[in-house]
Amino acid sequence: MNDGKSVAGEKRFQATGLVALLAIAVLLNFVDRGAIGVAAPLMKQDLGLSATAFGIAVSAFFWTYGPLQPLLGWLADRWSAALVLAGGVALWALATLLTGHATGLGGLVGLRLVLGLGEGFLFPCVSKLIAGHVPAARRGMANAVVAVGLALGPAAGTLAGGAILAQAGWRAVFVISGAATLLWLVPWLLVTRRLPVVAQRSPAVAGGYGALLRNPALWLMGLCHACANYGFFFVSTWLPLYLVKSRGLPIGTMALYAGLTYGMQALASLGWGYLSDALVRKGRDEGAVRRGLSVIGLAGSALAVIAVALAPNAGGLLAALLATGVFLGCLPTMVYAMGQLYAGPGRAASWIGIQNAIGSLSGIIGPVVTGVIVDITGSFGGAFALCAAVSAVGAALFAFALPPVRTPENAGAVFS
Repeated sequence: MNDGKSVAGEKRFQATGLVALLAIAVLLNFVDRGAIGVAAPLMKQDLGLSATAFGIAVSAFFWTYGPLQPLLGWLADRWSAALVLAGGVALWALATLLTGHATGLGGLVGLRLVLGLGEGFLFPCVSKLIAGHVPAARRGMANAVVAVGLALGPAAGTLAGGAILAQAGWRAVFVISGAATLLWLVPWLLVTRRLPVVAQRSPAVAGGYGALLRNPALWLMGLCHACANYGFFFVSTWLPLYLVKSRGLPIGTMALYAGLTYGMQALASLGWGYLSDALVRKGRDEGAVRRGLSVIGLAGSALAVIAVALAPNAGGLLAALLATGVFLGCLPTMVYAMGQLYAGPGRAASWIGIQNAIGSLSGIIGPVVTGVIVDITGSFGGAFALCAAVSAVGAALFAFALPPVRTPENAGAVFS
């Protein structure tokens, strides 16, 4: 009996350490990919980039990040997701570090492609590890903790990057960010060296990869994910530039406002995760809970983004930004938890790889469209309106298009 308790305690401790390191990896992921947004006020001028060219450089990340995720998820389902993730982290850290030496658009785009490849390993591996090593009753909070890392990444990146930008220039932002990410590999390899490999299939899941691709719920979740991503990518990429160029804020104030926005998103992620788990513990259907909260998150973020664009003064702007953070904080927790519910542990990496690939369409298209709108109109007004419209469409898809979400115990039903 004591041995059983000891083993259970060891597994809980291992799962806690695993989730904590995954959250830090997600944080570093968004620090590194978002460094280009922080550096933009000085980088654009130094490299002579127009808003459209800058948008292309941002978009290039998603040219590899999105399309390759189905393959990367397939790899994580068949080999050790922990080791596969370690390789991806090493690759993206080096790409970030080398971006600090870019001299023009061509080199910048090439390094963004490598960065996208490396970071593409992250979310399929995260979902595989959570689905395989975290009990179902705690997965809502596990995804929320990871979502905190997702929100704090832009916050930490903006605050620290803004300080580095002001003191040492834009190149140091990338070099320091990449070096910090490489250090993460040390505790990760120590914690996961004895982690068991989760089987590629769970008993409930029938059919092969083709059956997965024929499942309409996967494609609908991908579209929902793309709509949820659009607002997050828009805010994390363009907010620093918008606050400096359109609102006239000094770099220090920009870093504070943006950092508070992302910090509110992190706190809200925990709150939404706790709320969803509490509702499930009271007997509410888990899929319906996460789906309903996704609708609230997307509808709320659409209204909050419009409020940012229309805010008449600094106080109103900060309030609207904080509201944006509250509603954006809901979405990653729910979107990934729902994908894990549909897939079950045996297919979590493959499912999330495809879902995230579709979701990345907003990262491929959005930055370029935003850059073109800003270049043509000379303002961000149209870009904010488009962001709100995409979020509203996402709320409608979550509310009316998705089929019922299955639990891991009957996940095979989605493949029938």
